[in-house]
Amino acid sequence: MEEEPDTGASSRDERKAKEKAEILQREIQRKSFKLVAKILKKQESERTQEESADLLLHQDTVQELCSRQVRRNVLKRKQEEAASIPDYRGPNGVWTQLQKGRAVSSSDLSEAEPTLTHMCIRMLHEENMVHHVVSQNCDGLHLRSGLPRNTLSELHGNMFIEVCTSCSPVREFVRLFDVTERTARHRHGTGRRCAHCGGELRDTIVHFGERGTLEQPLNWRGALHAAERADVILCLGSSLKVLKKYVCLWSMNRPANRRPRLYIVNLQWTPKDDLATLKIHGKCDDVMRLLMEELNIQIPAYNKTEDPVLSLATPLRPEEEDSYTRKLIAPPAGGKDRSPDSLGQGGGTAVQGGWFGRGYSKGRKRRKKVA
Repeated sequence: MEEEPDTGASSRDERKAKEKAEILQREIQRKSFKLVAKILKKQESERTQEESADLLLHQDTVQELCSRQVRRNVLKRKQEEAASIPDYRGPNGVWTQLQKGRAVSSSDLSEAEPTLTHMCIRMLHEENMVHHVVSQNCDGLHLRSGLPRNTLSELHGNMFIEVCTSCSPVREFVRLFDVTERTARHRHGTGRRCAHCGGELRDTIVHFGERGTLEQPLNWRGALHAAERADVILCLGSSLKVLKKYVCLWSMNRPANRRPRLYIVNLQWTPKDDLATLKIHGKCDDVMRLLMEELNIQIPAYNKTEDPVLSLATPLRPEEEDSYTRKLIAPPAGGKDRSPDSLGQGGGTAVQGGWFGRGYSKGRKRRKKVA
């Protein structure tokens, strides 16, 4: 009796051979793309005859890479922020360019104003749909949109706030200008002095490579408390390349089915995309406008004369008038006067409880030990 051929074994062999051929083809294509991309980076006059011949041989690859570059340029233009804030971690972002050793143009963030998205977040909080906002930006736009301080954690500081850590409790001074023009990594003195104790004022910014030690405006306690209670996390316009490292914000210690649902709106890839319930590749303002229409919530326009920073600011002493060169945030001509002088505020605000916390507590303990 003749044995029937093993069709199962032969089909497996054919499938493996096909998979191997596909892997080899992808590897050849990858090497081709890498070779052509390297050649295209050179000026035409700098290419050798052999390199020019390679481009003629791989014309399909050249066309594909050129079309990708066109799409990339379109994406770069879309990434321009509505608030005139520079892009940081995008393909043409500030940090990306600095890492490549390229020069970047300066930008005065004090000229930026809260965007439609900032105003939407404020309204969602007023409707009790957003309970806490965690921001890694130092531009103070969430505060300027009217968001209450106790619902905000500015993890990397606020460019309009300087503090005196010699006072106890720590004393806060809100200014109408960027206080960071003289500061840098590990050098936080702003050049001004506390009106109460004479101690040096310092900014609240957490630079790259630094660990934030002050309690406010970072407000880590509020952020952690909100993360523990959250059932939804909405990430708007962030690459999440820094925030992903703060594991405590993502409830990663819980089983996957008990973590908050994650929704991301961003034009570029983020390291949390695979964990998201929904990822929308779009501009935040466009997405939030549609959301507010669906919820039937009116979006207020930002009004510079009602900017909370105007009423919170501490006026400079006469001898400090020339201590800054950055542009002032000021109400437009003819607007309602809410300047610090008209409000009779001065001398700074003692940092106590709630949003203010107790400031640089770890720093004070460290200095006491050294002394």
